[in-house]
Amino acid sequence: VQLQASGGGLVQPGGSLRLSCDTSGFTWDYYAIGWFRQAPGKEREGISYIRRSDGSTYYAGSMMGRATVSRDNAKNMVYLQMNNLKPEDTAVYYCAASNIASMAEYDYDYWGQGTLVTVSS
Repeated sequence: VQLQASGGGLVQPGGSLRLSCDTSGFTWDYYAIGWFRQAPGKEREGISYIRRSDGSTYYAGSMMGRATVSRDNAKNMVYLQMNNLKPEDTAVYYCAASNIASMAEYDYDYWGQGTLVTVSS
């Protein structure tokens, strides 16, 4: 069992959604969990990451101001709260683990299966 992303679904424009990343089955001593997304026909892009140790965060431009990443170490969960969703946010969303604080896809060694978010009226 590796990382498990969940919480995707269909949401109307302007709506909100919270994605979860379950790291309970993940035994690697990761440094950060990142969130990425891949829209149809587009390359995967970074959204945000959160450091495991102190909870500090970084946001890329793709959803800055509309997304909030958080963690609950006691529950081994990382969350991505997304607000004011737009149709262009439709994508498969992934969580991934890295041993450094980075938003570069190639720095992430372990990936969960994606969860589909569809923003449509």
